[in-house]
Amino acid sequence: MGYLDSFLGILGFGIGIQIGILLGFLFFFRFRFRDVDKESDKKALEKLDLRRIVDIIHELPPWVMSPDYERVDWLNKYVEDMWPFFDKAASKIIRESLESTFAEYVGKYKIRFIRMKRVTLGCFPAKVHGVKAQESKENELVIDLAFRWAGNSDIVVAIDILCLKLEVQIVDIQMSASMRLVLKPFVPTFPCFSCIAASLLEKPEIDFGLKILGADLMSIPGLYHLAREIVQRQVIKLYHWPQSFDVNILDDTIEAMKKPVGILHVKIVRARNLLNMDFLSTSDPYVQLILTGDRLLAKKSIVKMNNLNPEWNEDFKLIVKEPDSQVLQLQLFDWEQVGAHDYLGMQVVPLSSLTPYVTKELTLDLVHSFDPNDCHNKKQRGQIMVVLTFVPFMEDSKKFSSKSLNLTENNDESSPERNEPSLFSGSGLLQVTVIAAENVEGKWNHTNPYAVVLFRGDRKKTKTIKKCRNPYWNEEFQFLQDEPPVKDQIHIQVMSKKRRLGLMTKEPLGYVDVNLGDVVYNGHINEKYHLIDSSSGTIHLDLRWKVT
Repeated sequence: MGYLDSFLGILGFGIGIQIGILLGFLFFFRFRFRDVDKESDKKALEKLDLRRIVDIIHELPPWVMSPDYERVDWLNKYVEDMWPFFDKAASKIIRESLESTFAEYVGKYKIRFIRMKRVTLGCFPAKVHGVKAQESKENELVIDLAFRWAGNSDIVVAIDILCLKLEVQIVDIQMSASMRLVLKPFVPTFPCFSCIAASLLEKPEIDFGLKILGADLMSIPGLYHLAREIVQRQVIKLYHWPQSFDVNILDDTIEAMKKPVGILHVKIVRARNLLNMDFLSTSDPYVQLILTGDRLLAKKSIVKMNNLNPEWNEDFKLIVKEPDSQVLQLQLFDWEQVGAHDYLGMQVVPLSSLTPYVTKELTLDLVHSFDPNDCHNKKQRGQIMVVLTFVPFMEDSKKFSSKSLNLTENNDESSPERNEPSLFSGSGLLQVTVIAAENVEGKWNHTNPYAVVLFRGDRKKTKTIKKCRNPYWNEEFQFLQDEPPVKDQIHIQVMSKKRRLGLMTKEPLGYVDVNLGDVVYNGHINEKYHLIDSSSGTIHLDLRWKVT
């Protein structure tokens, strides 16, 4: 038994020595080559210069470099599936935009015609490499995304110049850019926003091929880099944030979408040879002014008693939202102390006939209606004289005329000392948007909040939201002012009402007073304010001062 134990011990020792040596060699070579790999990788990185390292980092997707960006593989799948339809929609927008631009050059520089012969983005979709949602206090959704597109696009423009018919072809557009998409404003109509505004956050990388009559112009030495630089510079000049390319989603005629763009100054001067509608005396005329597309009440002049040739010399100011489509209606009535007022006549003035900043004096023949078959139009009803001036707001003046554009450019070139007084002089529009409130609580079990806006004697209120402590109103109120409200405050109070035992009772939930001097100076303030006399309530307001 002792010999057997000794023999087995020697055998185990011999086998163990061999296994140990084998394992030692394996571990030795493994760790040795791993160190060699690390050293080779380290040396390879050391050989790279700084520019190459920056290029490698730049090629990484944003979700790798920044935790704020998210991968959107699902979005790329969606883009890939809908790309054929996106190609048709985008090609239509490109064709319409360029053809309107080309029309300005027809007849100039010996150009007989320019037209789009073919427009397609190709079959290769763009790839989104990261998406980031931005915080915004405005009535909008802001999304930043990074994308790359290497497509097989084909855009052909036919030009007839100097009796030569040329075809300019743009092919194989490649682009890498960071873009900001703004979905605004929110509306209670599906898809719940009316416009998509696209902007570039930085200078894009653009590459393309350019051919004329089949010849590749980009192969000419020096032209390739020059053409790329010019295109990149022009693109960033037009669409660099905050400038944008807007695509309307909903119909522009939706009233909720229209924003004030200027003020129409109306002076009712006089009327002549009006109809006498009274039996024992003469008419007591007054003028009623209505601007189509405006939900506000009609404005009225004073009544001139017993006068068929009245002189008013009254000034009115009306808020203009769509100068291309709105119409000023002037209706004259004979005032009656009892019963309905007698109709004297009417006339209209399309705002599209007015030139911004140009005062226009009009003498208008009154008619019964604009129905060509109306027999009452044969009767002479007199005339009315008015003076009209459309004055756009400073921020909207570029939209209407070259004169307003030059005026704005001159203002931009002037010094700050010259621009600053304009903020504190002249008429303007105060826009107050009561967006929402949070944590408004009263003594009652159920809170039915609404907001009341008080300014210079005017009282306006929002709709009531039933049984809600975090109401969302998003209602806008407008106040036309002859001078900036620099030293004024606007009082906004949140109330709640409830019917108890057949009686309507009201309860204050908190209020806030906002100094309008900051609004006038900054032009726009969007903030959340803590409600006074409320434990934790806040109200979200958007205030704007627009000057003419």
